[in-house]
Amino acid sequence: MIHMPVSETAQRRVRNEAPPARGSRRRQSFGLLRSWDTAIVVALVIAVVVASLAVKGFASPRNTGFLLIDIIPVLLLSLPMALIILIGEIDLSVASIAGFTSCIFGALWNAGMPMETIVPVCILLGAVWGALNGFLVSVVGLPSLAVTIGSLALYRGLAFVTLGDQAVTSFPLNVTSGLQAKLGNSGIPVWIIPVLVLVVIFGFVLHFTGFGRTLFALGFSEDAARFAGIRVAQTRFWLFVVSGVISAVVGVWWTLRYGSARGDNATGLELSVIAAVLLGGVSIFGGKGNLPGVIAGVALLAILRNALQLASVPEDTLSMLTGGLLIVAVVAPNAIMWSRNRGHRTKILSIPLTK
Repeated sequence: MIHMPVSETAQRRVRNEAPPARGSRRRQSFGLLRSWDTAIVVALVIAVVVASLAVKGFASPRNTGFLLIDIIPVLLLSLPMALIILIGEIDLSVASIAGFTSCIFGALWNAGMPMETIVPVCILLGAVWGALNGFLVSVVGLPSLAVTIGSLALYRGLAFVTLGDQAVTSFPLNVTSGLQAKLGNSGIPVWIIPVLVLVVIFGFVLHFTGFGRTLFALGFSEDAARFAGIRVAQTRFWLFVVSGVISAVVGVWWTLRYGSARGDNATGLELSVIAAVLLGGVSIFGGKGNLPGVIAGVALLAILRNALQLASVPEDTLSMLTGGLLIVAVVAPNAIMWSRNRGHRTKILSIPLTK
């Protein structure tokens, strides 16, 4: 093999034009936004401006309150979903766990159990259902896609077994109306504050702790993560447990927010959650993503749906919008990455070599 030395000028060009190292990019994760993150933020700003100018009532305090309340379940479920997709897995059962929890909540309330007991029981059951998913994925070694498709159908079926086609609506008015309390005349719901606190906690854990770094490493390469001493099975297991807990919290929230426990509560919500997470820049293949992008994705999807609903767009069209954004969220970031890598390889190959 003939080794051809590269000129000093060419070496400098490679160094200057090469992309920054992974460690460097991670240190700058909040200082510099990747192009896809920038595109989502710009799209979010444009959506807010256009909706405020073109859709009557969009910018009113009343609609702002409803918008933020509607964001809460999707935002909550997006937090564990982002971490699970980041490690290269997925949880399609989150909405079914929420619906099953809602039915358990209604059945226990009908049985005369106090609400102070029902809420922790439901959250504990959510942890158990999440642990079942985690066990099948982490210990048995089954694909998370197959497992959670099965548990999606299982938990939804159990929800209808629990209440049948009934709806429990006899919840105290002071509790159901309390979930819609506002901060003065601003229209901002009070309960958005603890949700934002939880967002900050998840963001800190993901971007500023060793555990967060293990998630990026696991998503980037499972074999390398094992070699580095990361407990892969335990990490996967506990992420599914957290997902089950948050899903149960959403089930309780959904029940009291709408004042009704039904077997079809939160049906289809998993698609909105996954679309928002992928739209926010988390790679479906794992190893790449950030929480600020996920929040922007959740907000963008919610604002588009809210504005179109105010404009009397049919529900079927809104479902098509969610599906279309889900496809865009998968295809577009990978197309951008392919274009970047192709351009970088072209630049390197165009560097003249000296004999």
